[in-house]
Amino acid sequence: MKEKALKNIRKYYQLYLLLLPSAILLFCFAYLPMVGIVIAFQNYSPALGILHSPFVGFKNFIQYFKSYQFTVTIKNTLLLSLYSIVVGFPLPILLALMCNQMKTKMFKKVFQVVTYLPHFISTMVMCGLVLIFLSPSSGLFANLFRLFGQEFPNVMSSAAAFKHVYVWSDIWQHLGWDSIIYLAALAGIDPTYYEAATVDGASTLQKIKYIDIPMIMPTAMVLLIMRAGSILGIGFEKVFLLQNVQNIMSSEIISTYVYKMGMQSMQYSLSTAIGLFNTVVNVIVLLFVNFIAKKLTDSSLF
Repeated sequence: MKEKALKNIRKYYQLYLLLLPSAILLFCFAYLPMVGIVIAFQNYSPALGILHSPFVGFKNFIQYFKSYQFTVTIKNTLLLSLYSIVVGFPLPILLALMCNQMKTKMFKKVFQVVTYLPHFISTMVMCGLVLIFLSPSSGLFANLFRLFGQEFPNVMSSAAAFKHVYVWSDIWQHLGWDSIIYLAALAGIDPTYYEAATVDGASTLQKIKYIDIPMIMPTAMVLLIMRAGSILGIGFEKVFLLQNVQNIMSSEIISTYVYKMGMQSMQYSLSTAIGLFNTVVNVIVLLFVNFIAKKLTDSSLF
């Protein structure tokens, strides 16, 4: 086996040389920093460093589990993640099925471009647009409400409204882009299936039900597994930028709490422990969902 591997390396050494810079970057920025996981089990001090900081075992984990923020951050993270999956998982499939049925090529292209474009807006600009649109004094919706003699509420100050703002703005931004992979799966379906269905007198809805959906289901299951694997991995940037004192009870999630503990309060060991706990839970969920999907649908990541 080793001789065969060495032979392949000698034969394709040009390709391995091209791969080398990426492999070095991956090692330096993904694997080498994993040494810092040790901090989660220490009372870390920058002055002492990793090698000389005292070892405290699971003290930092216990401190987080016993804190008031544990329940709050877990609940908010799970709520935002599950809400995003429930809404954001089926909608790209529906959009792809709808685009696949469009007959006018020009209209189809324009529609796809319009739905794809928001994906390329940066997170900071996106959050700025949300805050401008939802401003109760000068926002777009506030001015529309004034035309009808109504006053637009301060949505961003409402803890109950935060999850809806976060999820639906995320759907608007990424819906078109997320549908691309389903459109690719639909494009790979053998046309003879549709021809046979047409001969049998199948309607458009029947073709979607019995051909399109079953054929893209393996792709959908793989993407669902990947999303479930990051169930506690809600992105930090968008939540942090939309967060304020009034909605913090609904917007404080694990990633923002890790940032505040580590960068603002300088509790490096506690923030590392929370981040490690988050990662471990995500891996466990990923393995569990992958196992269930493999048993039920024969589709899995591994």
